Amino acid sequence: MPGAACKMVYKIIVISGQLLILLSPKPSMKKIIFICFTVISVIARAQTEPQAYNAAVGKFTAFYNSNKPDSIYKLFGGPMKAALSPDAWKATASQLKSQLGTLQQNTFVSYQAPVAFYTSAFQNASLSMSISLDKDNLIVGLLFKPIVQSDPVADKPFDPSLVESPITQKIASGVIVGTLTTPKDMTGKIPVVLIIAGSGPTDRNGNNLKMDLNTNAYRELAEQLGKNGIASLRYDKRAIGASQTTNKESNLRFDDYVDDAVGWIQILNDDQRFSKIIVIGHSEGSLVGMLACRDQPVKGFISLAGAGERADKILTDQLKTRSQTIQDNFKTLIDSMKRGKTIDNIDPSLWFIARPTIQHYLMSWFRYDPQRFIHLVKAPTLIIQGNTDLQVSTDNAEKLKKGKSDAQLLIIPNMNHILKEAPADRDQNLATYNKPDLPLKAELVPAIVKFINGIN
Repeated sequence: MPGAACKMVYKIIVISGQLLILLSPKPSMKKIIFICFTVISVIARAQTEPQAYNAAVGKFTAFYNSNKPDSIYKLFGGPMKAALSPDAWKATASQLKSQLGTLQQNTFVSYQAPVAFYTSAFQNASLSMSISLDKDNLIVGLLFKPIVQSDPVADKPFDPSLVESPITQKIASGVIVGTLTTPKDMTGKIPVVLIIAGSGPTDRNGNNLKMDLNTNAYRELAEQLGKNGIASLRYDKRAIGASQTTNKESNLRFDDYVDDAVGWIQILNDDQRFSKIIVIGHSEGSLVGMLACRDQPVKGFISLAGAGERADKILTDQLKTRSQTIQDNFKTLIDSMKRGKTIDNIDPSLWFIARPTIQHYLMSWFRYDPQRFIHLVKAPTLIIQGNTDLQVSTDNAEKLKKGKSDAQLLIIPNMNHILKEAPADRDQNLATYNKPDLPLKAELVPAIVKFINGIN
């Protein structure tokens, strides 16, 4: 607080097995001043992240993951050092690492001077992080606390005419868990759709609680398809939600996701209740889906907001809003990975997108060109893209169409990346990412149903 002689109050609290570090200002008087943090919202995420905070958070993350508490301590300003001795901080960092695991990603939420707010996705949990810097850009306030969110799935009842059944797939390293949605009154065989989720820790319902993303898009799609007499299977990806794997993040490869999708196709093919299998892949799941369709009994493929270029090009384009230094460092990393070599010492600002433990995954992903592999899909194909998608432009859909000239192409006006109606305005568009009750874009499901029913 300006003009007040402050020191830091330091606590370590363990709640439900999760460690929280609480550091808050306390004036010389005997009254504790609590900083009340606002509820995280997707709208706030559109605010500009101060470069100094981006750099500080990046360095903190890199040093934390590489077990360098001494280097983190050098980032602390006077109030932090007054509250924590170097040995006390080492012990704190060790506790934090042992309980929460590595810090995989920090997502900027908002900035209210002098505090910046982030969602911190640790290996074992996600927390809200608040950080304050002094005039020398040293850390003088730090708070990790639970993200309080309602469960959008539990809050909304499913259509009573449908049945939701758990379904599992055993894999060598664990189990993949999904939900099979079918009409309650089935007469004869019906089509079934396999819904493949997009990138990141996105669950079977299209939600990503680590990133404060509540869309219910896949759940809504399953419900609407079911009401049209079409069954569906949606699932949590490896190590996401209820799905479990003993493999470490560094062992994950893009082909693992393809193998999981193939496994589900085979399970559905063995189920005599279904007349035909259609694969729907959303975003990154589009590439997973088209690869999984090869040599499998799939009667149709639908790409929803799928990239039309290789992932290294997509990621490079997404970083064009960052500083030239970050862009140059990422290009150096890309060039190295193309030669089959990883880089451990990377720019802290790139940790969220190219940390050492996921570089082998990125290398396995980069080698697939969607334009080439969609051409190998033998089944009838429908390419759907919204023209207000902030992540994937309509150019990508046109490139996929070019790769498979006999595919159907549908551009839906005012549909964004999460398949909801949204304007082109960035703030208003992003606001829909945390409104799970918003319906899918009106034209989407009828187009999918028409395509599926038209397949022999």
